Amino acid sequence: MSELKVDLGDRSYPIYINKGLLNSNSPLVSHIKSKRVCIVSNDIVYPLYGEKLVNILAEFDIDSIILPDGEAEKSLTNFDRIMSHLLTNHHGRDTTLIALGGGVIGDICGFAAACYQRGVDFIQVPTTLLSQVDSSVGGKTAINHPLGKNMVGAFYQPNAVLIDIDSLSSLPEREFAAGMAEVIKYGILGDGEFFSWLENHRDAILAKESHILSEMIRTCCQCKADIVAQDEKEAGLRALLNLGHTFGHAIEAEQGYGVWLHGEAVATGMVLASKLAVNKELLKASDLRRIESLISAFSLPTEAPADMGFDSFVKHMKRDKKNIGGCLRFIVPTAIGQSEMRDDVTEEELKQIL
Repeated sequence: MSELKVDLGDRSYPIYINKGLLNSNSPLVSHIKSKRVCIVSNDIVYPLYGEKLVNILAEFDIDSIILPDGEAEKSLTNFDRIMSHLLTNHHGRDTTLIALGGGVIGDICGFAAACYQRGVDFIQVPTTLLSQVDSSVGGKTAINHPLGKNMVGAFYQPNAVLIDIDSLSSLPEREFAAGMAEVIKYGILGDGEFFSWLENHRDAILAKESHILSEMIRTCCQCKADIVAQDEKEAGLRALLNLGHTFGHAIEAEQGYGVWLHGEAVATGMVLASKLAVNKELLKASDLRRIESLISAFSLPTEAPADMGFDSFVKHMKRDKKNIGGCLRFIVPTAIGQSEMRDDVTEEELKQIL
């Protein structure tokens, strides 16, 4: 079993990565401090893995709340459902919430944990590739608002992250591909060797060879853990993890949450950010071609929606959390393995690529 550490002083926590972590001898129970547990999951994941998790937690007093599946469910309505469930079932401040599912479940469960009685423990058990390599690590929790993605949330760290590679076997191909967008992101923004590794191991990744997936997930988690340890609340360095997200969040909000998967929108966003960098003579055209090629290799989109033009993008970008003083800010690659934040992008430059 691989074990990493997110080093945040007294809020540090481990990330466990292995096959079969939901079957037996799980380290999960060592991170629960009381007898009371609430599992938060959805109606797709819970029938697959809920019983396994309950068996692991046999010594605890367990209840669960099962939400509908989908990005649109990361809402204030479902946040209220979780709060009401916890209150109705008399959960105290010593309870532990366990997020069993993908990024939507992890985000809304984590935000509920941050808010319930001013903060209770929670544990991430991510079951999608996207959540395993990105959203389960680092303590970003949130719900969506009709006017913007992840606009209501908190930085709140879990007690532990438990990644069972076997859960990827039930993941639909489209969801697996969406997760690969976040994987590729790490290579573009800060690890050129990892980007090359992804190019060289494309076929093994598509074949879902377990040792390759384990190495890939570990690399991504280590990269994010290192960045979070240096900049937990996104004051500077951590903002680079938003590569592609300014464009991607605009696509999600305009098209409707769940129409484009988050990873699909981020994939297109990374291509658009790369095109912007090429136009500003910050990135070689040959690097753009490599980025487009690797993204396409995993059946991810590289073009913005045909019905979404400049004005549609900008209205959402103006609500981006990276903006300061009304100035749009973009993460752009300057080479494969290097990226930076820019606040000197003109409307004309955006129009050229949109």
